[in-house]
Amino acid sequence: MKKKRPTKHAPKPLTAAELDERFDAGESIMQYADLDTAVFRVNVDFPAWTVAELDKESTRLGISRQSLIKIWIAERLDQLAKERNKAG
Repeated sequence: MKKKRPTKHAPKPLTAAELDERFDAGESIMQYADLDTAVFRVNVDFPAWTVAELDKESTRLGISRQSLIKIWIAERLDQLAKERNKAG
């Protein structure tokens, strides 16, 4: 008879209240986070001239300032990843 290998199961989903309790108790809750789809809020301070230029370009493209910033950052990160892959 073939021996069964233990399978790694994803942790049971928790309610927001359960996550709060575990976090408040100092437990790690990272095993419950899907970092591929997680959204993190980041605050960035820009000088007024930068915001004005972002607004001009986002208006020209018909998208929000936030969308423009996300697109430009994603494009730059993709470019850096391609450059790293070529180098190594």
